[in-house]
Amino acid sequence: MFTGLDHVAILVANTEEALKVYRDRLGLPLLFSEVVNNGAVRLTHLDLGNTHLQLVEPLDEAHPLSVHLREHGPGLHHFCLSVENVSEAMAVAPEAGLELAQAAPHQGPNGKRAAFLSKASTGGVQIEITGA
Repeated sequence: MFTGLDHVAILVANTEEALKVYRDRLGLPLLFSEVVNNGAVRLTHLDLGNTHLQLVEPLDEAHPLSVHLREHGPGLHHFCLSVENVSEAMAVAPEAGLELAQAAPHQGPNGKRAAFLSKASTGGVQIEITGA
């Protein structure tokens, strides 16, 4: 079902401040940055060589990511696995014992679709899937 690691996501309060660490100090090349989900989240991707580092900045104070950030602070949020087709992967995930955290895909980076698996079925680890 999975074709590889798409990205590792870090939740940040301010993308520009986070870039001072990941781009400027660590030297990771900036690939792109975009605002998704009707202006609620900024996703910024940096090149890790064989995958991406995604900086996730919530822009809407009411968004669940803003709540998570206030409660837990910045840090590792999830990792994301590539699939060929998100809808198909969502349909077969329960057969593999993977529960879905959402009923329908959400907008991911670069026009991709994405969905989260339930942490109850992944040992407490937040895992996202993304693809066409």
